[in-house]
Amino acid sequence: MLIGGTAGAKGMRARRRPVSLRQVLNSIALSAVVLCTGILGGCAGIVSGAKSVTGQAAFQVSPTAVNFGKVGVGKQTTQTVAVANTGTMPVSITQATMSNPQFSLTGVTLPLSVATGQSGSFTVAVTPSATGTLTGTLTVQGSDGAAPAVVNLSATAVAATPQISLSSTSVQFGTIGIGSTGNMNLTVSNTGSADLTVSAISLTGAQFSVSGITTPRTIVAGQSAVVGLSFQPTAAGAAAATLSITSNDPVNPTTTVALAGTGSNATFGQLQANPASVSFGSVGTGSNATKSIILSNTGTAAVQISSIAASGTGFTVNGITVPFTLNAAATATINAVFAPTAVGGASGSVTVTSNATNSPFTISLTGTGAQSLQAAISLTPSSVNFGSVAAGSTNSQTIRIGNTGTGVLTITQASVTGTGFSTTGLTLPLSINPGLSSTFNAQYQPSAAGTASGSITIVSNAPTSPSALALTGNGVAATQILSLSTNTVTFGNVNTGASSTLPVTVTNTGNSNVQISQIAASGVGYTLSGAGVPVTLTPSQSLTFSVIFSPTATGSVSGSVTITSNATGSPSTITLSGSGVVAVTHSVSLSWTASTSTVNGYNVYRSTTSGAGYTKLNGGLVSLVNYTDSSVANGTTYYYVTTAVDGSGLESINSNEAAAVIP
Repeated sequence: MLIGGTAGAKGMRARRRPVSLRQVLNSIALSAVVLCTGILGGCAGIVSGAKSVTGQAAFQVSPTAVNFGKVGVGKQTTQTVAVANTGTMPVSITQATMSNPQFSLTGVTLPLSVATGQSGSFTVAVTPSATGTLTGTLTVQGSDGAAPAVVNLSATAVAATPQISLSSTSVQFGTIGIGSTGNMNLTVSNTGSADLTVSAISLTGAQFSVSGITTPRTIVAGQSAVVGLSFQPTAAGAAAATLSITSNDPVNPTTTVALAGTGSNATFGQLQANPASVSFGSVGTGSNATKSIILSNTGTAAVQISSIAASGTGFTVNGITVPFTLNAAATATINAVFAPTAVGGASGSVTVTSNATNSPFTISLTGTGAQSLQAAISLTPSSVNFGSVAAGSTNSQTIRIGNTGTGVLTITQASVTGTGFSTTGLTLPLSINPGLSSTFNAQYQPSAAGTASGSITIVSNAPTSPSALALTGNGVAATQILSLSTNTVTFGNVNTGASSTLPVTVTNTGNSNVQISQIAASGVGYTLSGAGVPVTLTPSQSLTFSVIFSPTATGSVSGSVTITSNATGSPSTITLSGSGVVAVTHSVSLSWTASTSTVNGYNVYRSTTSGAGYTKLNGGLVSLVNYTDSSVANGTTYYYVTTAVDGSGLESINSNEAAAVIP
């Protein structure tokens, strides 16, 4: 190829080093600027991925008014005040102040942190310094903008004096068989404002005894002690005794109780209870507590129990179905239940009516209703429709259990009904804190075609328990179908010693899993890539692999790909065809007219763009006026220019441009 024009030495060309676009981009660091308006001076800052978390801090106290009643001067009486977090973020109780120094807090360290949906408590005390009416306020303050709460306090300070009070001044044991023992309890209470000291307890009269208390015994104001009394007759007939209690009560230093009973040779029934009285303590409103009571027949004949009834707000009894026979020396258990509906103290009793000598038999009940944190349950979704599921396949749906209440939600049982339905991922018992949730999976695996329905029943401590979630599904006949992206792969002409690669996609268009056990290629020069087996395709899932043709000789070559599976119509076949051909190489021969100046040689430049982007081909100077370019690619057009270089290294301007089209 002749390049026209003369390439004379016209001086050295100055070339600038190109700037890398990658370098420019890498030198720029991405950032975002936050602009503020409405603030004096404005503001700007870099956002570095910080996430804003918002919430509302709030709490409430209960009760909001505390009346200590009568309190002796110099004596301390306490009450409990609960603090509940009713907001949506943790709150810290930072300060609790009293307006009257005769009121104080005990047993608490501030700050007191209360988590969302949880509660804490204060112990409020009053210690009067003089008689009269006391009033004051407790102001509770929290962090994070929570509004303060106020508790009104009041008490009546009286002169500190003890006062004895007895549950009864006459105890009747009824008829007791000779050789048996009748037991009764006497409660000694201090209704005064100073400590009551019981210095002595004496008993006059045979066949009676006292137990359960050792003197001297101190009973603080508002408290009580139980004295056990027994009658064990040794002879038939009436018996009597007097119990004397000596104390520091200034009004009644000696208090007496008349005891009476009758000894009998006849057989009879006698009831006793353990415990003789039941205290439930504090129980949250909306919840309940159960205490067991053991009834014993200490008589010599069977007791026929006709009724067992509870009295008092919030109290019930269960465990024995009447009429019930309790044989001599036998025991039976009943359950007393306290379910308060309001905050505050409550009292009641269990009354057992029978043919026993001490019928009706009464067991006292006491308890205090406290503010309760109540759990609440939500199920999302509230029902599940699995749609159509192939027989033998499994469809799974996620169920979220949320606690929308203020107390801890406890899941104790989850049962499933309906053919083909089950659950996974649910470990019981499960506890969920307020505002949080947990998930498990409901599954449907039909064994045959047809519609199905069922449910999941969840038992918890929520008041709406049990909670039910409806399940439906439709079983359909299983199908395994493989679809191919093509049934024929044609490579055309491929140079011998080279290779060509074409993709093939296999898709499961059925409704059940397809197990592919083998993918094999046949035919000289045909191989596969990415066709590892065994492989399982779920419905709508695809597998793409490559077929490679690497001919070693010229001529047409046919072959096939065989796909073996459990799909209908297996094995599937793809036809392969291609031809091996001899590779053709090209080169460009360049020649030019010698420079009329004295030169040391020539440089040859090439580009794929006319008039620009030239790259030098030769390493050292070309001493001749011709050059062969053997590094050309098929289907490409190249553009060439030459320059002349003198003995000082000066390079001429470009010659005219010559083009070469490579077929």
